[in-house]
Amino acid sequence: MRIGIPKGLLFYKYHKFYVNFFQSLGAEVVLSPDTNKNILNEGVKYCVDEACVPIKIFHGHCAYLKDKCDFIFIPRIMKLYENEYICPKFCGLVEMVQNSIPNMPPIISEPIYADNLKNLKKWAFKVGIKFNKNILIINKAFNTALKNQQGYRSGLNNNKSKIKVALIGHPYNLYDSYINMNLVEKLNKLGIGVITEEHVGISYINKESEKLFKKPFWTFARNSYGFGSYMAENKLADGIIYISSFACGIDSVVVDLIKNRVEDFPFLELKIDEQTGEAGFITRLEAFTDMLKRKEAEVI
Repeated sequence: MRIGIPKGLLFYKYHKFYVNFFQSLGAEVVLSPDTNKNILNEGVKYCVDEACVPIKIFHGHCAYLKDKCDFIFIPRIMKLYENEYICPKFCGLVEMVQNSIPNMPPIISEPIYADNLKNLKKWAFKVGIKFNKNILIINKAFNTALKNQQGYRSGLNNNKSKIKVALIGHPYNLYDSYINMNLVEKLNKLGIGVITEEHVGISYINKESEKLFKKPFWTFARNSYGFGSYMAENKLADGIIYISSFACGIDSVVVDLIKNRVEDFPFLELKIDEQTGEAGFITRLEAFTDMLKRKEAEVI
């Protein structure tokens, strides 16, 4: 039995869990390729115009897989932490794909509540029973997948460069090198190191977020605001680069919240969509890094 898993959205953070779980149940996992021009074009073709580019790209990955598997797994991630939710587009992702792409195979679409181990295990058994009736095998598959995920550490922390920026944004914008036009590689070539939120303790991020007048409702908003504020407040980076998707409601709010908090701390927002040109992207990066280097020279 072949299960297709699209390499889009939160695949970059949780693929160790997804892949190991289904493989441990005896299924053959079929992955879509890394995002490329054809994937993007297919996503733009099938997805609604109003969606952000990561959602369009996810549609492209699903379109690639639809004739190559018996089932397709679309993670309907609802919660990762108690009293918080993931971006609302994840809630309706299954229906968007079903209604946009014809002749889709059966979709594994059970909601994922990962705010505690008990809820995540409930999901594993609801899904696992479809592929293996043996409760012991499902339980073993769950434990194997969880162990692999817990042993995996995503994120970036380049300590070799003298100048470092805090790189902020949704994981699928940070770690999909096609959508961000190899941003990390470009920064490294310019002599700039990067650090992402995974390399800062969650307690520091939460402490900064608590300074807002109201606790953020969305997990991505809390992480981005807390990380950016902490890095600027403690001068642990020389600047902030925020990768934002055009038409993302959460980003439009969080960017302004961070700017208000860090005040005159160097801040660059790079807004991306399917029309973003690389030439303008590079020009803005070069100007920002030149500014950081001048500030560094002044300090010396």
